[in-house]
Amino acid sequence: MTPRTKEQNEDIRLRRLVQIRKAAADVFLNKGPLLEIRDVAAEAGLGYGTVYHYYSNKGDLLHDLLWDALDRAGEWLKFPPMAEPGLPLKIPLEGSAAGVRLLQLWAEDHAIYLLCKQAGEGFPSLPEARSSPLTAEFRREVLTPLSMVLGTGLTEESLSPGGTVVDAPCGLQHTEMLLAALVGCAALSLRRGQLNEDATEIVRVLKL
Repeated sequence: MTPRTKEQNEDIRLRRLVQIRKAAADVFLNKGPLLEIRDVAAEAGLGYGTVYHYYSNKGDLLHDLLWDALDRAGEWLKFPPMAEPGLPLKIPLEGSAAGVRLLQLWAEDHAIYLLCKQAGEGFPSLPEARSSPLTAEFRREVLTPLSMVLGTGLTEESLSPGGTVVDAPCGLQHTEMLLAALVGCAALSLRRGQLNEDATEIVRVLKL
């Protein structure tokens, strides 16, 4: 058998990390902080030793899972599916359409739902040294753009050149409350595997 190249080994490693993190998000959705590495291994269809090779404790796994989800969440807000490839975007989704799309995204990617849920709770599963940078980045990359999408008081004029909020704190707080409401309403449908079907009704009930 021909030995694998360095590039092939790296590709395997990256695919394995995606597999493990996806399984961890699914397990955390049902078990919360009671999640164990063995649960993740079973969900991913991998041996315990394989998962342990990548993550020896659930704290490191959750930390990486949330940062990875933050990257994807931020990209969706900048470039939603209906954007033209390669073009910068003035967010085309507004109000209820944005809410529906966010719920559909959570149905597709449980890690992003977990990120939003944990953010609303102050990332209680992580120590402060790890949660503080994540909170700051979540506010900058997700909460602030989402506030602009939902029209809760933030505009481009509210932001400094670096993208931090310099005005309209009430708009950001309003967005936090709306996001928490979406998270709460989505929980039952998500566990039932019906969030895609229920997304429009949830947004209607919340009057987004």
